[in-house]
Amino acid sequence: MQQYFGLTGRTALVTGGSRGIGKMIAQGFLEAGAKVFICSRKADECTATAAELNQYGECIALCADLSSEEGARQLAANLLNHTDRLDILVNNAGTSWGAPLAEFPVKGWEKVMQLNVTSVFSCIQQLLPLMRRSASATNPSRIINIGSVAGISAFGEQAYSYGPSKAAVHQLSRMLAKELVSEHINVNVIAPGRFPSKMTSHIHNDPEALAEDCAHIPMKRWGREEEMAALAIMLASTAGAYMTGNIIPIDGGFTL
Repeated sequence: MQQYFGLTGRTALVTGGSRGIGKMIAQGFLEAGAKVFICSRKADECTATAAELNQYGECIALCADLSSEEGARQLAANLLNHTDRLDILVNNAGTSWGAPLAEFPVKGWEKVMQLNVTSVFSCIQQLLPLMRRSASATNPSRIINIGSVAGISAFGEQAYSYGPSKAAVHQLSRMLAKELVSEHINVNVIAPGRFPSKMTSHIHNDPEALAEDCAHIPMKRWGREEEMAALAIMLASTAGAYMTGNIIPIDGGFTL
């Protein structure tokens, strides 16, 4: 069955690929044989990560600020300078904002919605021409959007815009999956629970907070980097060719 999980000859872009879940997925794709582009707002950080990941395969850094539509347009233009096709798009770039309900600012709502929802739509919109060139009935192009269990459960932790933004990504993905399936482009969502990242470092680096957090997870642990990568590889490879419109939690049972 190994042929079903390989990505040799495929080209992927992972937004927010310089760290956290994006980096986990980028490394997994490289190890599975893909050529991988990663993008990040911070050029130096993205370049450093690409240099680190080059030990696993060809990884190219692109600087992209996805906080505006123009940023998505520029990303598509920059990518076109390197390749004339895109087989796999992982929309991972995102942010969060936490504050008590009475003090939660509108700017916190707008920033999260822009990066977590609007930029996902803009990236797909701008990169569709490249993805259409790769798409075929036997090997569809793949869009993998990174949602969250926060978009499924009500465990909000005072991040009032984060959960709704991820729920919006889930619904947008369903709509696009239905629309793009006739063009041989599959759209699925990975909805992670707890994984080590900058966003969760305040918990992961505090043993007491980590133990308290794990108490809410039936498996009593956080996800491992290779587990995230393996799910993304499955969705991106021949193994996932018959899957579209799915919201897949990877959360140790948290949503139960």
